[in-house]
Amino acid sequence: MSEITIRMRPNGPMVIEGPGLAEGQVKIFDHQGNLFTLPANKPVIALCRCGQSARKPFCDGAHKNCGFIAEEIAAPPAPPIA
Repeated sequence: MSEITIRMRPNGPMVIEGPGLAEGQVKIFDHQGNLFTLPANKPVIALCRCGQSARKPFCDGAHKNCGFIAEEIAAPPAPPIA
């Protein structure tokens, strides 16, 4: 399986990327178990985090005009126990 990564863009969407998308290895379902149609042969998909997109769950750039602020930072790993 090709590596797929998910990253948060500062004040923007959650981005899923990797060759696995184009290979159909990623599936996104709604809360009822219905499958969303993903763009064919596209190695990047942006998911809305601001809640303002007209294309939910996909990002349409609405975060740029609604004042959405989110800059989560992953916690550093715990130091090894000596």
